[in-house]
Amino acid sequence: MLILRHFYVAGKVGVVCGRESHPDDQPGNRWLIQVDSDRENIVVSLTVNEFEVISPELE
Repeated sequence: MLILRHFYVAGKVGVVCGRESHPDDQPGNRWLIQVDSDRENIVVSLTVNEFEVISPELE
């Protein structure tokens, strides 16, 4: 995934960890994305318009 929004991670590549869930076990509209970084372990919560698929085999 290419992260499009939030200045501190925009332009970085990440991996989808899963869909964020609500306390009532309903799936949310946000996705947990682990940012690819050698220096930090960053996971961000993004909506579908804040990242895009860059690997065709994942579509």
